[in-house]
Amino acid sequence: MSQQKKQWAAIIIMIALFAMIAFVTNLCSPMAIIVKNQFGASNVLAQVGNYGNFIAYLVMGIPAGMLIKKFGYKTTALIALAVGIVGILVQWMSGWESISSFGVYLIGAFISGFCMCMLNTVVNPMLNILGGGGNSGNQLIQIGGVFNSSAAVAVYIIMGALIGDAAKAHISDATPALFIALGIFVLAFIIIAFTKIQEPESQVEAHNDKNDKYSAFSFRHFKLGILAIFLYMGIEVGVPTYILQFLTAPVEGSPEALEALAEGKQIAYGMGMDAGIVGLIVAVYWLMMLIGRFVGGIIGGKVSARAMITIASMASILLVAFGMFAPLSSTVNVPGIDWANLTMIWAEVPVGIFAFILVGLCTSVMWGGIFNMAVEGLGKYTAIASGAFMTMVFGCAVMVAIQAWVADITLNYMTSYWVVLFCAAYILFYALIGSKNVNKDIPVD
Repeated sequence: MSQQKKQWAAIIIMIALFAMIAFVTNLCSPMAIIVKNQFGASNVLAQVGNYGNFIAYLVMGIPAGMLIKKFGYKTTALIALAVGIVGILVQWMSGWESISSFGVYLIGAFISGFCMCMLNTVVNPMLNILGGGGNSGNQLIQIGGVFNSSAAVAVYIIMGALIGDAAKAHISDATPALFIALGIFVLAFIIIAFTKIQEPESQVEAHNDKNDKYSAFSFRHFKLGILAIFLYMGIEVGVPTYILQFLTAPVEGSPEALEALAEGKQIAYGMGMDAGIVGLIVAVYWLMMLIGRFVGGIIGGKVSARAMITIASMASILLVAFGMFAPLSSTVNVPGIDWANLTMIWAEVPVGIFAFILVGLCTSVMWGGIFNMAVEGLGKYTAIASGAFMTMVFGCAVMVAIQAWVADITLNYMTSYWVVLFCAAYILFYALIGSKNVNKDIPVD
């Protein structure tokens, strides 16, 4: 009974950390609207928060795995939370009138990225191990994903309400959201510090044989898997980020657009919608992820990760292609919830945007499924593999930047979704072919 209680305590804590990861990470996309206004940044530079946050994964992924091996999951989580507190404070300070620095904001986002990487490196293998690996491990990761998506929905709703008029938004407007994140970090630090967490014995590696000729990178399915997660980040973050940018961008011929042209700027046109309303709409994307992960958590014990990802990637390809080519004149009413007034709102958007929102149902199961397939059968190499896996999350910075670059050079947000389409096609390949373990002769005990 004691063993079981300790196990459930660890599961609950890991799920709570999963939610925190989403809350802080998803501050970056709505903050891009503020950065564009306060610092006059282009689409590429406006995503600096995403760049800094996710490039940090490239730097910290493998060191995070090494921290787990040396200090264990609990201590690594506490270190991550302390780093996160510093990152949030630096981002908040970048909005002070005495500082008001684009560079300081970037530093804060980079520090926060260190925190997110360490927390992800702790949470994913712990949930997979505590679930017993295989379908059960995937199921537990999907359940954690439900809370992850819930936090993401909350961020977009809160930030949409705080930003209001995109043309007047400043970092100081986001102070309440930053302090919510700060408060969560401090509370989590205190709770974890005083909670006993049983470290999985399988992660206490006694095989520090420097002459071991194998590593996690000896497995083809792992190498292809970390590339899959690299490209997956371009789908998960790229789809809602550029829904947000497109819906809030000035309409062609509007005063804002004419002013930009008079200043010699070339801009991609959009729908010119209020940022508060758009925030509620984009939150529906994360609500779709929440629903998808809830369903994934229910069926995860019976349906393999490979089957889940195959279906999800095929659906993503169809939805993104439809969204890109559907005429903007064809519109549909999309719901949103005004949580401040507890009322339902409806906004008219192109039907293609609604298709993009539905992609959230597909991305919902991709993270857990790809991780589950990539580390399956790695045995003693799992801890370091998890750290290496997390380095590839910086794919968000690369793929979102590429999508922004395409939007800037074509002056068309819809064209930029070719990047997302490519990412979805590779993930389909990985599910069907690349995820098969062809290196079963390598000893992993």
